[in-house]
Amino acid sequence: PVHPLWQSPLTIPGGTRQSPINIEWRDSVYDPFLKPLKISYDPATCLHIWNNGYSFLVEFDDSTDRSIIVGGPLENQYRLKQFHFHWGAINDWGSEHTVDSKFYPAELHLVHWNAVVYPTFEEAVMEGNGLAVIGVFLKLGAHHEGLQMLVDALPAVKHK
Repeated sequence: PVHPLWQSPLTIPGGTRQSPINIEWRDSVYDPFLKPLKISYDPATCLHIWNNGYSFLVEFDDSTDRSIIVGGPLENQYRLKQFHFHWGAINDWGSEHTVDSKFYPAELHLVHWNAVVYPTFEEAVMEGNGLAVIGVFLKLGAHHEGLQMLVDALPAVKHK
């Protein structure tokens, strides 16, 4: 099944590396040579939260290597630029991607860019190895103190 927002043929993006994707468990292959992904974030690099008209973004100071990821399948380190969420009108779907055609209520995207190869985020966006996005599926569950801090700040960003 296709996400309800992607049902029209006119809105489905083209290309072989485009969203949304369905991760099929049976087609997944374990790579014993894959190094661990190392995440190092400095909360002091958080700049602001803003409303872009359809979601909210939390943006970070990416002028230095204070919030980065390295390792895993990445050849270079990548700087954290921003994170944002995808969610739906109901809890049955909201994630951009699926696993075995299963939707999740929401999905977090942590967007990083290759500052080793590209001088700016805007240039990195245009290249195949320019971005590294960590996607985290979210489901309903127990109260999460860290997320509650973000939720408490959201009334301040009601308007675009």
